[in-house]
Amino acid sequence: MRSIWKSFIICRALILAVLYLLSMETTLAANRIAERKLRDRQARRAQIISAARRIAELEGWSNVTVRRLSDEISYSQPVLYAHFESREGILAAVAIEGFQELGLALEKARKRVKRGSAVESVAAAYLEFAASSPALYEVMFLLSLSVPFGEAATPPDLRFAFSQLLELFQGQSSKAEVLSELFWASLHGIAELSRTKRFPPNRQKERVRALVELFTFPR
Repeated sequence: MRSIWKSFIICRALILAVLYLLSMETTLAANRIAERKLRDRQARRAQIISAARRIAELEGWSNVTVRRLSDEISYSQPVLYAHFESREGILAAVAIEGFQELGLALEKARKRVKRGSAVESVAAAYLEFAASSPALYEVMFLLSLSVPFGEAATPPDLRFAFSQLLELFQGQSSKAEVLSELFWASLHGIAELSRTKRFPPNRQKERVRALVELFTFPR
């Protein structure tokens, strides 16, 4: 009797172990499927954003429509709407991606300065970004999108880009944020007036030097 009971206990333990292993395998398989679906979704989202940028650079933002994107990347319109609620949502995603790229460019320019002016380096990087990516710059600043600036809901990418300007004036003034905003406004004005050919290009270096002098303070 004792031998039968011992065998029963062993069999029960083996069955429970097998069931546990099967459960673990099922969970792992489900996790792998979920991870693959997430990667696929992220890849489709990135593909949509990339296609929107490509069309805009070649043909302008007016030609970036959900139908055109659907044809461009061979996804149905419902698939696009599963990732973005509207055309504006796609443009907002492009703008946010642009702010991340701008922030990285400004950070690189600010940190690479060993001698000389970080203000000058950042100013040059900002204007280079605006000139080299006109469609991207346009969607970031000139189109009417519902991306909040300077609010609690401001996306981290926008905060990151602005923080690179803020770093230039931290510790130099009690009004570092105001100085950063004025510097940003000046750079944006130069970029936009240069783009629309209101400013003659032959005085660009002189403009930048004068701007840098205005925003360089003794330490």
